[in-house]
Parts: sequence; structure tokens; C-alpha cells
Amino acid sequence: TMQSSGHRFRDVEHHPLLADNDSYDSSSSSEADMAERVWFIRDGCGMVCAIMTWLLVVYADFVVTFVMLLPSKDFWYSMINGVLFNCLAVLALSSHLRTMLTDPGAVPKGNATKEYMDNLQLKPGEVIYKCPKCCSIKPERAHHCSICKRCIRKMDHHCPWVNNCVGEKNQRFFVLFTMYIALISAHALVLCGFQFFSCVRGQWTECSDFSPPVTVILMIFLCLEGFLFLTFTAVMFGTQIHSICNDETEIERLKSEKPTWERRLRWEGMKSVFGGQPSLLWINPFAGFRIRRLLLRGKKGGPEFSV
Repeated sequence: TMQSSGHRFRDVEHHPLLADNDSYDSSSSSEADMAERVWFIRDGCGMVCAIMTWLLVVYADFVVTFVMLLPSKDFWYSMINGVLFNCLAVLALSSHLRTMLTDPGAVPKGNATKEYMDNLQLKPGEVIYKCPKCCSIKPERAHHCSICKRCIRKMDHHCPWVNNCVGEKNQRFFVLFTMYIALISAHALVLCGFQFFSCVRGQWTECSDFSPPVTVILMIFLCLEGFLFLTFTAVMFGTQIHSICNDETEIERLKSEKPTWERRLRWEGMKSVFGGQPSLLWINPFAGFRIRRLLLRGKKGGPEFSV
């Protein structure tokens, strides 16, 4: 422990005293600049997983569209299912992008300065906590991510499939991503069931524009993919909703941290994550999107950069 400006620093990782709404006033301009930048983590494993996610969704869309729906003689069956599946796929990939490219709630690096301490107006001898890894004052419920190399407010976990942390500012998009992936996986499995039944009944004649062996192989891979992703994302979706309703992150649950904050009621927790009263905006990954953020370029810094 060291003395500084009438208060005490402690280089610890957990149990911070600052509230979530405390802000870094002395660097408000830099935080405003950061808000206009697209967040991106330069992690090799995460980027590979994110690309794989897109390729798997594209593969599912290819099999559903070109192997099962277009060869069908039922126009309305193909039209309705094709539009529904592709809309869900677009929503899933959009949610994935918003999760990956949204600042999850990173605490400014190196804000443990005398100027910042003065702005906090702390009482003499009051103890505050500083992260020794990124030299930032740790707000309450913030945790350091070794991959993002930042302290993240209300960090739930780091997900390689979205190449980002799931935190205070992007949890809604992650929940939507898991929901839409679960929906398109279930839809693909249902379509595969109908297609197998149709092909067997028609003895694989005019069942698909592809040969029967190729059709079977493509559909088997789609069924395996759909089952695995449906199981994984449905469980993750349920876990996220449970955490939101209990106002408890996954890290806090795993570490059995006793809440030092006043827990929100279940419905208040949902509104705090999804924003405002229930509406279609809750399930819209485009809500709040500003195209001008993609047009502004800023300085590169830390694990994030502008595009």
C-alpha cells in the first residue's frame, strides 16, 4: 500500500469500492473518442473462431437454400422457409458483429492519476483499488481480462466465438446472438427431418439437384452442426437470462462472490440490459447502430482500433 494525495492505493484484482457509474472525468474526451471507434480484439484464436462461426452459418444457409428448398416443387414451402431462415441468419450474424465490435465496458487504461484522484473527492485515508495489470481504477464488479488486456465492467466471460468479452455494454447483443443461432439451428433440423422424409418417400428421385450420396453427406453434416449449436447456444441463452434476472455475472457466480451491490429485481435487470420497456427493439440487433461510427477513423491504441 502506498500513500498518494491523502488516500491509499491498493494493487488488487477484486473487491473494488467504486460504483459502476463512476466515470473518468479527466479523460472524458478520450472516452468520447473511444465510443466512436469500433472495438476489435487482435486475438488469433478468437479471430479463427469468429470466422468459423460465419462459415458454419453460411454452410447451413447453402444447404438449406440450394439442397433442400430450391429443388422443392412446393413454391410456398420454399418461399416461406427460405425467407424465414435467411432473415434469422442475418439477425444472428448481425448480433455476432455487434457483440464482437462493441466495447464491452472497458475501463480506461492508466486512469490512476493524481488528477483523477482529485476528481473523485475521496476522504483522507479512504482505500481505493487499482488493477496492477492495466493501471486503472477498478469500478465495482469490474474484472481484468487477460485476452482483452483491460478491466471490463460487469464482465461475464470472454467468449472466443465472438472474439470479445461479454460485459456491461454488449451483453444484449450476445444474448441475441445465442437466441438467433439456436433458432436457425432448430429450423435447420426441422427442415432436415422433412427433407429426409420426402427423399425416402420419393426414393431419392428429384429430391435434390445434387446426387443422393452428396445430398445425404451435406444433410448429415448440417444435422450434426445444428444439433451441436442448438444445444450449446440454448444452454448459453438460458444461462445468460438467468444471470441477468439474478443480477449476477458468470464470474461472480463461479467465484461465489458475495454481492456488495444492491441487486436489481428480475424485471429491472432485463430492462437494464435490453434497454427500456419491452418492445421489438429488444430483439433488434440494429437498435442504436450508428453508421457514422464506421466512417470515423481514430488513433490505434491498446487491443482496439478504428475502422
